[in-house]
Amino acid sequence: MTDLVPVRRALLSVSDKAGLADLAAALVRHGVELVSTGGTAKALREAGHAVLDVADLTGFPEMMDGRVKTLHPTVHGGILAVRDDAAHVAAMDAHGIGGIDLVVVNLYPFAATVAKGAPRDDIIENIDIGGPAMVRSAAKNHAFVGIVTEPEDYGAVIAEMDAHGGATTLVLRKRLAATAFAHTATYDGMIASWFAFADQGKLFPDTLPLTAKLASELRYGENPHQKAALYLPAGPAARGIAQAEQVQGKELSYNNINDADAALDLVAEFREADPTCVIVKHANPCGVATAATLTEAWNEALACDSVSAFGGIVALNRALDGATAEAIASIFTEVVVAPDADADARAIFAKKKNLRLLLTGELPDPARGGLVMKTITGGWLAQNRDNGRITKGELKVVTTRAPSDAELADALFAWTVAKHVKSNAIVYAKGGATAGIGAGQMNRRDSSRIAAVRAREAAEAAGWAEPRTVGSAVASDAFFPFADGLLAAAEAGATCVIQPGGSIRDDEVIAAANEAGLAMVFTGMRHFRH
Repeated sequence: MTDLVPVRRALLSVSDKAGLADLAAALVRHGVELVSTGGTAKALREAGHAVLDVADLTGFPEMMDGRVKTLHPTVHGGILAVRDDAAHVAAMDAHGIGGIDLVVVNLYPFAATVAKGAPRDDIIENIDIGGPAMVRSAAKNHAFVGIVTEPEDYGAVIAEMDAHGGATTLVLRKRLAATAFAHTATYDGMIASWFAFADQGKLFPDTLPLTAKLASELRYGENPHQKAALYLPAGPAARGIAQAEQVQGKELSYNNINDADAALDLVAEFREADPTCVIVKHANPCGVATAATLTEAWNEALACDSVSAFGGIVALNRALDGATAEAIASIFTEVVVAPDADADARAIFAKKKNLRLLLTGELPDPARGGLVMKTITGGWLAQNRDNGRITKGELKVVTTRAPSDAELADALFAWTVAKHVKSNAIVYAKGGATAGIGAGQMNRRDSSRIAAVRAREAAEAAGWAEPRTVGSAVASDAFFPFADGLLAAAEAGATCVIQPGGSIRDDEVIAAANEAGLAMVFTGMRHFRH
């Protein structure tokens, strides 16, 4: 392969005109002939540059509404010819094909057309054909041709040509070729996804295109010996932690992002509720509360498990204010996530240089759809997002005693939180706040007991006469296979139970609830989270 390749002719055809004038000026400065099409040629002429139309190069006019303009041997022969192959050179001479040394192409704005809700015919028209063909041709022949698909790379091309008398290096051309193939793969992936999901309405297409772009490399993964990175979808995506603005604090780690995502996912369930605070540790909530103010919500959430909250992630469903920021700053907190933050809150957090503050804008829609992916050895698991929700009217009372309105409110609150706790999950709630949370145990009885222990420890720390599990509602993410887990909740003082039902021993569990004087409702919906 040749290292330095002088650029004598460049073909430019871009939908994104950003940086085009500066690139063209640099090319002209090095005596490069500009060849272009349509709107790009017009923009170059308006910038004062002489341009050869592709139609003049090929001897054929653009036709079929511009669908056919660069698909011609004069174009692709000029790009694909191997310059040190005698047969290729002879073919170029015989057919009057001039070499093209630099191709600058970015593709029709397919994703942007879809995102703005354009009609189907407009979407189809924004599937680029000639562009990807030129990109792939140039990338394949990178030994002799430079290919630029991203305006961000214009500066590197200009710098190399300035440094090497108008030539590009093989190192740059190889890097640009890799970028180009990723560009066309991403573009085709977005088109395939649109056809599968939007046009054909499939949940699980025969081929699932996965396209993502590197956002940043992280310090390390879950553990220091693991490497990690953050990728963003190449196409449209719901706003979430990955799109949040980091206002302050040190670099986010893999665990920070994972935990902050869990916290945001839970607090989004309460985006229409009163001020709500969520505290998460290792992707599990350790305190959740809704109150009249954010500060009160923080205090109530913290009271559930102040030990686990140390070094945790806090998410809020309202803009962070100064008073709440002052309260949160009183303990060591890794990350705070909120839709916004006022000047007082920002000033208070500015004194905590390591504390990360992430602002999300509008909270995600908890009812949104989409696929959830998990890697396994040799493949992937895919499922649609757990966006199931239960209303008061959908609950089935199965015990002799029906729950009171206050018990029902606590039961639904506990049920919402349990959806975001790792299985087996047990959540006690009272007065719009979690009283105890048991997560990730191998049996439901132990989860009930652990949650009760946390509640007793919280009561002792606060100097309360009794734990808040007394008079609480308890939620179980899946049915009680035996009565022991339910009886453990009754021993902790719960008076109301919410669970999916569906066990072959439901009658035994209902009988135990009646004997203990509990009210119990079935949801008919399970919320396992692994």
